[in-house]
Amino acid sequence: MSDEPQELDGPRFGPVAGGTPEQLIILLHGVGADGRDLLEVAPHWGQVLPNALFVAPNAPYRYDQGLSGYQWFSSGERVESKVLNGVQSVAPFVHRFIDSELAAASLSAAELALVGFSQGTMMSLYVALRRPEPVAGVLGYSGRLIGPDLLVDEIQCRPPVFLSHGGMDPLLPIQCMEAAEEALTAVEVPVQTLVRPDLGHGIDEEGLVQGTQFLRTIFGV
Repeated sequence: MSDEPQELDGPRFGPVAGGTPEQLIILLHGVGADGRDLLEVAPHWGQVLPNALFVAPNAPYRYDQGLSGYQWFSSGERVESKVLNGVQSVAPFVHRFIDSELAAASLSAAELALVGFSQGTMMSLYVALRRPEPVAGVLGYSGRLIGPDLLVDEIQCRPPVFLSHGGMDPLLPIQCMEAAEEALTAVEVPVQTLVRPDLGHGIDEEGLVQGTQFLRTIFGV
């Protein structure tokens, strides 16, 4: 990395209803973006979850393949062991951010959902399965599971997971989601998947609709 990692912080939205939040939703963006990018879904979800606080931290590194944005680890790295090292090195930042936000909102892990896109999905899955207490759920778009062979020894909890992926994704092929589903199922993590046949690397309306339903279900709303 060309720069030192920064502690996480970023934009916030809600609760729409005002007052004290009853749920916390942390959104982890994709490479080259920032917290504002994924926070765009918050006004939509806030109508369904009016008591939820949405927080979208910027990743701790500046994007090293472009002029702006952030990254959780270098997208230019193709050696899997180095990708894993990148995820492992930044995971403590995510854990600390989660702990801090839960404490500030006076909420428990069961009232937290992690939502990720691309690299953000990778970080969400890696961290959530290694938390001391299960979060309410993980919603991941267009990502993959890093270090699946480590789960047997390292998994700490089994929150429900919903994965949505484009069938035409040129960056992370649909096989990434299929492999994640297989590995998660092997360690008894409840997982649902959604394939959007004509979608590339992104989030579409159906993915948002079904993601909304997943959040409603895990929060009992």
